[in-house]
Amino acid sequence: MAQTDLKLLANEISMLSVFRGVLSTKPITALIDFLLNESNSNQKKRLYGEFVYSLAKYSYNFSEFLQKAVFEDENQYIKSVAKNEKISEIVEYNASQELSLFSELTRITPEMLCNFSDYGGYIPQFENNYIDFVAAYNERLQHIERFGYGIFATAKMFRVSGDDIVPVDSADEISPDSFIGYASERKQVFDNTQALIDGKPSANILLCGDAGTGKSSTVKACANHFYNQGVRLIELRKDQLFSLSYVMGKISEQPLKFIIFIDDLSFNKNDDCFSMLKAALEGSASAKSQNAVIYATSNRRHIVKETFSDRDASDDIHRNDTKEELMSLSDRFGLTVYFSKPNKSLYLEIVRELAKRNGLDLNPQELDIKAEAFALSKGSRSPRAAKQFINSLI
Repeated sequence: MAQTDLKLLANEISMLSVFRGVLSTKPITALIDFLLNESNSNQKKRLYGEFVYSLAKYSYNFSEFLQKAVFEDENQYIKSVAKNEKISEIVEYNASQELSLFSELTRITPEMLCNFSDYGGYIPQFENNYIDFVAAYNERLQHIERFGYGIFATAKMFRVSGDDIVPVDSADEISPDSFIGYASERKQVFDNTQALIDGKPSANILLCGDAGTGKSSTVKACANHFYNQGVRLIELRKDQLFSLSYVMGKISEQPLKFIIFIDDLSFNKNDDCFSMLKAALEGSASAKSQNAVIYATSNRRHIVKETFSDRDASDDIHRNDTKEELMSLSDRFGLTVYFSKPNKSLYLEIVRELAKRNGLDLNPQELDIKAEAFALSKGSRSPRAAKQFINSLI
């Protein structure tokens, strides 16, 4: 590629107006620096090396990076589409031209960039595969309720980190097919999520019950199952409930649906996070979003811990009112799904099915006896204990 062509390409990239956020990414910054360098010096070679290095986290694939950057870009164009606002012809034209430019960038090869006449050594390589960005982006716009935009277009599950919402690394890929038993309990959660997707009334859910019965896994499997229908999961720790209104504000204009997931929830009576969750469950305007539900898990039916001394408090003038407030938080969830520990029959059914799935060919009676002994050593039967037992045999 001629030097004049490289400079023209750099100028075209620099003039992005709709997808201008892409300019702030490291690979694009490095590419522009390289393209604008007019010398054939060691500096230009260094800039080329920096460009290829910037692609390391994308497996040195420039088209993979560019696709992620374009689809993640939270620009006014896609926000207006999400709100069903009228888009001007000028904006449509600019967007189309810039998407065509991105397509042309996926035609670049190392050989096109590296015309170093004074260099005969090793030239770092990168992969680049052609993408029709006009067609791909229009497909996302037509089904924006499934794809979303910005950071939420990049993953299934997210967490709060400081003031940011970030994708979960190595998110749990558990699917509904991996479960054994508890079909009616899971159906309530899945049916409620389908109602959210369909725009029907949906409830906040408290999944409570014994440890190791699959409460958290049910929520994550639900998010995975409905991902292609536009559901995303955002996990909040209990100590992050102060961020709940911030999270609701960030997602309120998204066309996607969200599960706000709070795992292993419990409060002390003076917990400052209590009022924040209470406001969200009661539908406070500052803490509720119409496209989100709250799914919380707890080993306790009454998620506010209370002692006998709390009940006998003599300095509380309105003791009954205080007691009622503490005990009724769990009742503010529209739906409570109880996961009880399995009886012997269900426990052994889970063990046998897990053994079958893992290719263990054991005498059924011997398997049952060993499984029961393992459960006794753990202190109770549970799906988690069954899985741990099978893992010990593999």
